[in-house]
Amino acid sequence: MSTTTAYPVAGMTCGHCVTAVTEEVSALPGVTGVDIDLVPGGTSQVTVTSDQPLDRDAVAAAVDEAGYQLTDA
Repeated sequence: MSTTTAYPVAGMTCGHCVTAVTEEVSALPGVTGVDIDLVPGGTSQVTVTSDQPLDRDAVAAAVDEAGYQLTDA
């Protein structure tokens, strides 16, 4: 059974941002899909599908590694 969770991410502005975040989050164990609704200059939604619930801190670390940050929005 898969789990889908949306995370708000600040600082993303372009396709390169989407690629960077997708690569980092996809590398997390159990992740089967990453879909990003890019909002340049705003808060983008990163929707992650995984075969088990993910630890928010692990997702935050992956997003941080790509150069962006999860927000509470």
